Amino acid sequence: MAFKFLQRFRSWNLTVKPLCFPTSVAYLSRHTGTHGKVLCPVCLWTRSSRCMLRQGCQRYRYDCQSMSLSTTWDPLYLTGGSVCLHADASDRFRLTNQQSATLDDEGFVEQLGHCSSSRHVFKLLLSLQTMSDMMAASALQRIAELERDANALKDPAVLDHDVLKALCFQFEQDSKRLTDTGLVRALHACTQLLVDPWSTLMIRLVSESQERLDRGAMAIKDLCVLAQALLALEGPDCAMLKPVIEQIQGHKMTEWSLENLTQVYSMLQAGVGVGGRYQNLLNSMNTYTISVASSLSPSSISQILNSLVVLNQTQAIPLVIMLCKHTVKHVSRFSDGELVHVLEALMHFGHSDQYFVDALEKHVPKNTFTMEAEAVTKVLQYCGRRLILSKAIFDAVAESFVYRADSYSTSQIARQIMPFGKLGYLPPNAGELFCKVEGILQTRFSQFQPRTLLNLLHCCTLIERFPVNFVAKVFNPYFLQQLEGTVVFIFRIRYSFHCEISFYRL
Repeated sequence: MAFKFLQRFRSWNLTVKPLCFPTSVAYLSRHTGTHGKVLCPVCLWTRSSRCMLRQGCQRYRYDCQSMSLSTTWDPLYLTGGSVCLHADASDRFRLTNQQSATLDDEGFVEQLGHCSSSRHVFKLLLSLQTMSDMMAASALQRIAELERDANALKDPAVLDHDVLKALCFQFEQDSKRLTDTGLVRALHACTQLLVDPWSTLMIRLVSESQERLDRGAMAIKDLCVLAQALLALEGPDCAMLKPVIEQIQGHKMTEWSLENLTQVYSMLQAGVGVGGRYQNLLNSMNTYTISVASSLSPSSISQILNSLVVLNQTQAIPLVIMLCKHTVKHVSRFSDGELVHVLEALMHFGHSDQYFVDALEKHVPKNTFTMEAEAVTKVLQYCGRRLILSKAIFDAVAESFVYRADSYSTSQIARQIMPFGKLGYLPPNAGELFCKVEGILQTRFSQFQPRTLLNLLHCCTLIERFPVNFVAKVFNPYFLQQLEGTVVFIFRIRYSFHCEISFYRL
């Protein structure tokens, strides 16, 4: 089966007549043709001489009238769209566009990754004539990634776009004909888009997922995506989660692919395994992962370490040590985000490795001007936490700080400077470095959190860079009022000044 997504969708003359309901209740919509008659989308889009459904056009006419879609955020009202099946659709979900080169799922996902806004995603979709269910689900997921902001959508109006409504309608009508992967990914994408759990679309997708789950033939990767969707819908106490985990455990771990292993860790990290749930499964995975650590990719190592942190697997230190051993050869291959996860894990579990530090000393000085700010910050934070004084790293970061600090957050600024004070190290460009710090404090003083600011100033005093210009601001009554419960920091500042500057009196 393939989705028929014709360009003439944009020129099809539809009039939408919404039936108004009270606030927070979805609109229902009825699609009518130019003569006011309800059209069968199958016959319309495939130019079939007769309806392909055994029940005739009545079934689709009824569904078009009753289809509803809404979100759980704000009174958002959507109307139904329609994208229907190609006349020659098959269950293989292969592209059938004969007018242009075939675009496979991987190529389409790569193009989605280059889309920087939902508008770009919609434009890409409209350039296709047909697409597989995997492509459609990937498009929904990409829209969710671009539009999701914490527990809401950045622009709720995106759900009113005809293309999005059309995709959702197609998933609703043909849930039984989707592949397992397309089904669960569509369900997960809808949860990320905050689609109403009681909408017809969600009920059909969940119901079909339950049927597929009962058959016991779903692959591990699909079970993991389904678990995350169920977690988003009902939380960790969802009744369907138990059979999902049982089916995952039913597969012999030695037969799992490395990708499956990483996916299960990610699933448990997402919330399924939080609070000590399924610890027996985690223990088995931690033991098994040690034996395959040498074969893991950089992204898998980073993901597994991140999962161990989130799940607080303090008993898995042997696994952490083994993974750290193999990170050495991947330091230059980690993305900035992946390197952040590795460093966070090493700090969380209190582990350091000289070979890993040597690899950082080769990688960081070459890339401090191009690395993401958080990655540079984590490197310094790791050195400070583990008391690692690497002049190569500190000097390189100090140099880049002078040129890049204006774009850093106040937290990143403080976390980059504090290790210098903690380890008592002044870089060759100390004058420029602390001149930059002083300039930032002058212009952005009010943006710093009180505790962060006091930590920063204290570390400056430790290397005899006394922030006398800011003492009056620190002991301002309004500032002190914000420091309830943090008096120890004030005494630290007072003591430093009293000891180091004999002429200064508080």
